[in-house]
Amino acid sequence: MKENSKYIQVKNQIKDWILEGKVKPGEKIYSENELVKRFGVSRHTVRQAIGVLVHEGWLYREHGSGTFCSNRLLQQTKRESSKNIGVITTYMSDYIFPSIIRGIEQYLSSQGYSLIMASTNNDLEKEKQCLQTMLSKNIDGLIVEPTKSSSANPNISYYLNLEQHHIPYLMINQYYKEINPPHLVIDDEKGGFLATEHLIQYGHKKIIGIFKSDDLQGVNRMKGYIDAFRKYNLPFFPDMIVTYTTENKEEKIAEIRSLLEGKDRPTGMICYNDEVALSVLNIVRSLYLSVPGDLSIVGYDDSQLATASEVKLTSVSHPKTQMGIDAAKRIIAKIEGKSLENGTDSIVYEPQLIVRESTKRLASKIIT
Repeated sequence: MKENSKYIQVKNQIKDWILEGKVKPGEKIYSENELVKRFGVSRHTVRQAIGVLVHEGWLYREHGSGTFCSNRLLQQTKRESSKNIGVITTYMSDYIFPSIIRGIEQYLSSQGYSLIMASTNNDLEKEKQCLQTMLSKNIDGLIVEPTKSSSANPNISYYLNLEQHHIPYLMINQYYKEINPPHLVIDDEKGGFLATEHLIQYGHKKIIGIFKSDDLQGVNRMKGYIDAFRKYNLPFFPDMIVTYTTENKEEKIAEIRSLLEGKDRPTGMICYNDEVALSVLNIVRSLYLSVPGDLSIVGYDDSQLATASEVKLTSVSHPKTQMGIDAAKRIIAKIEGKSLENGTDSIVYEPQLIVRESTKRLASKIIT
């Protein structure tokens, strides 16, 4: 490894300790000797890394005492507002995210604020990098769509560091339950229930559910799906639930083909979102089956994809642009110390089922 890349590695690690809150303002960092041993680098490399961090304001030196963590983040919050809001999403350029971002930007710009964007691609290490970047910039507040929210998050310390430095943040679509931040979410459990109940009331009994398992949205939609079967006292079949993660999405959705090729194929499918529903629709076409003739499909989010194909999808609504506007209103209210109209930091939106032509009633008795 080149000497200049070694100093950058040391610098970034020390900076990471500060951003995570492992080294607090006013605390002394390791001595040069300790850093040399810890990183296995030369004294020159350590001095170079510390020198840059001092120049950037992350550290300060006291002659005869050592090197200390500065109040850089706290000083940022005390300065005049930069009018910068950070926004971290899982994805940025596709599906419903442009509509959410449009709503955020629409309100922020009307109030004289600017947007700093970052995307995690639903990867925890990238989320960490995004948080480091945001904490390094002079942001006044942060709007986050969490990454893989159904399991414990290793980046919680960054959010706690935001709180320590009085930088407000909120979460959209889902949230980390460990820290229970202000959040704007849909009642996804109810949404999953409404989608499933719709097919049950149309006379369907063998209904496959396809859900993403590494975020809370998918988990809650699956809960609603199961609750509908319980309410109507319908039996489960061994292969009725298909789950997938960010990493194995394509592989798991491809397995739907075998379910549709069997003799006892399902008559209905509840999909995690409209994107998955369109993938199922393509599989149905490739098998020379029809929607809704052979299979009724319900999507979720009522995105542009729901009406993009010749078969218009029945789908559960998502507030999209309104969620973005509401998030921007709340983060600015927090920054400026203003009261919100309804006095609540969080919103749980009520889902609605938008019925289109991808679902049909079966000839058998309709359940009510």
